[in-house]
Amino acid sequence: MNDKPIDRRTFLSYLGTGAAALAAASAGLGALEGKASAATGTADHLFGFKTNRVTGFFEPISPSKEDELILPPGYRYDVVAAMDDVINAAGERFGDGADYNAYFPINGSNEHGLLVTNHEYTSIFSIGPVKDGKMTSEQIRKNLQYLGMSVIEVRRGSDGVWRMDTSSRYARRIDGFTSFELTGPAAGTSAAGGARTAQGTFANCSGGVTLWNTVLSCEENFEDTAKASGLPLEHYGWVVEIDPFDASYRKKHTALGRFNHENTAMGLAKDGRVVVYMGDDKKDACVYKFVSKGKYDPALGRRNSALLEDGTLYVANLKAGKWVPVTIENVHKALEGKPDERRKWNHQGDVVTNCHEAAKLVGGTPTDRPEDIEISPFDNTVFICHTNNDLHGNIHGHITRIFEAEGDLGALEFDFEIFAAGGRQSGFSSPDNLAFDSNGNLWVVTDISSGSLNKGVHKSFMNNGLFVIPTSGPSKGAALQFASGPVECELTGPFFTPDERTLFLSIQHPGEETKDLANPTSRWPHRPGDNKARAGVVAITGFRFGGKS
Repeated sequence: MNDKPIDRRTFLSYLGTGAAALAAASAGLGALEGKASAATGTADHLFGFKTNRVTGFFEPISPSKEDELILPPGYRYDVVAAMDDVINAAGERFGDGADYNAYFPINGSNEHGLLVTNHEYTSIFSIGPVKDGKMTSEQIRKNLQYLGMSVIEVRRGSDGVWRMDTSSRYARRIDGFTSFELTGPAAGTSAAGGARTAQGTFANCSGGVTLWNTVLSCEENFEDTAKASGLPLEHYGWVVEIDPFDASYRKKHTALGRFNHENTAMGLAKDGRVVVYMGDDKKDACVYKFVSKGKYDPALGRRNSALLEDGTLYVANLKAGKWVPVTIENVHKALEGKPDERRKWNHQGDVVTNCHEAAKLVGGTPTDRPEDIEISPFDNTVFICHTNNDLHGNIHGHITRIFEAEGDLGALEFDFEIFAAGGRQSGFSSPDNLAFDSNGNLWVVTDISSGSLNKGVHKSFMNNGLFVIPTSGPSKGAALQFASGPVECELTGPFFTPDERTLFLSIQHPGEETKDLANPTSRWPHRPGDNKARAGVVAITGFRFGGKS
């Protein structure tokens, strides 16, 4: 066998498509040598398009251990909002654990709009040290307040700086005390304790924007907060829908299933039905899609939300290349001859409420922490971040690309490939959130756990970062680093303004390993006289189009 190091491009050619590729990626590939170079043809691919909508023209940066958000030369960031910043006249404050972002223009503006940000979990900086793993009653209250979502109004001033408008009539917090309507098959059933409403949303990880211009926010690791707060577990782990411009509009869609949701990615089947892709962010968990019964009608606007209340939830069987319905009929079929086990499953409400279990019963394939999923706007292929799974040796994770039959998002058969595998050969580890730019480049943030950063096999990656990966051309799959985050943070929720001149990005849990507030491991965003690390969202500018800013 040739002992020559395998470079990135050669390595990808070995992977191919299908189940064998997935098995190879899951075996752990961190020992492979070589790394994509900025001196390759990647730059031409990324930035050589004959268009004025090229997101790029940057000099890739190197990994960093600095307690700072590091960007390429010519780029800058503004801290738009950070934990505890006042967001409105009522004195409500920006939450902790900033994650997903979505920008909604006001009057079509690329420099004035509403920004929706998720708040996934709290930290020592927001609720203080938790002794013996048990929160006090005051910490429980604070925990519910700091989680959920923030809607803030933002604008870019004549000086080029992005700021929050605290006089906004739209700005508000949505937290663990806000009421929500339950919709779909679990609402009002025994599976939801007979409830048609639920208190609060929390553990809000990533999300997505609907075709009718609302936000879908995903409840991920909800169990500990619900238990500590004495709240019913079955009321959490759903997909939440809000309207940034209408505070009264708040729903939890049970038809989309209850599990550790990472995000949603919405598209249309060829026949006009709405399709929503979702990942269950756990080790050995599944990939799902929901297909509505009815068809999307642009003229109905927000009333299209009813499509998320009636349809079929599917789980991916990767070995067969099929989407399997997660239905009460299929669960009963799987449990034939097992009356004691079958007794638990009485209606579709039981199925969607216990989705982890139901999906595996009907044949769903356990995978390696399926996190963010995005649909390519160019060819309807579906990209899935499998962040990692140390139970099976997949230390660095990979990105899977699904090819639906005939390019139809409503298809029930698919093929797939390993689009990119994390590790030394690629220069990144543990891919998490995704975003596409207008030229089909995939923007990827990483989620190496705070306890693993700069240690062992993760040393070379240093702090978590943001990478740009082409999805076609000679350098497809090669990663260039655009940003490096502060100490112990994740970079999350990348979201472009429509003109792609601003990228919103969250800095989640800087200083996460801090044990003593007097000695924080991070002080980002480094405000004068402030000893706290604060999760927040930044606006990155400096993007040049055709060589011009």
